[in-house]
Amino acid sequence: MKKEEKTNVCRVLDSKKITYALHTYEADPTLTGEQIAGILGEPAEKVFKTLVTVGKTGQHYVFVVPVAEELDLKKAAKAAGEKSIDMIKQKELLPLTGYVHGGCSPIGMKKPFPTFVHETALCYDKMFVSAGKVGYQIEVAPNDLFAVVGCKSADITV
Repeated sequence: MKKEEKTNVCRVLDSKKITYALHTYEADPTLTGEQIAGILGEPAEKVFKTLVTVGKTGQHYVFVVPVAEELDLKKAAKAAGEKSIDMIKQKELLPLTGYVHGGCSPIGMKKPFPTFVHETALCYDKMFVSAGKVGYQIEVAPNDLFAVVGCKSADITV
């Protein structure tokens, strides 16, 4: 068993004295979010994906939704106070956030963006988000995630 390396997300949480658990799995870019939830032994409702968007104004926004759900762009735009919102192109993700597709976390991006987490996250004592690298997930209390990132909760799924 290899030693788990700390990701930037872990370093951010450590610096803020936030309790979390790091979970790793064999990195496979073909895995779906639901399959990752299965590997973690958790219901898909507790495992969240991080999506990066751009509003009509040019402002970027981050949305964190359950892996089995789809972001509703109209609801997302309303939550962000934008006329419309679009997903960014995959090639823009790394330069903008510092994260690759499949390893994007709302924690520790290159710069902070307004972030919205689906309201169901607050129903759980723990939730899972990417730890900033493919094959790495962190389990953290939603309130701690909200405190570190400064997110808001919203109904943002289809």
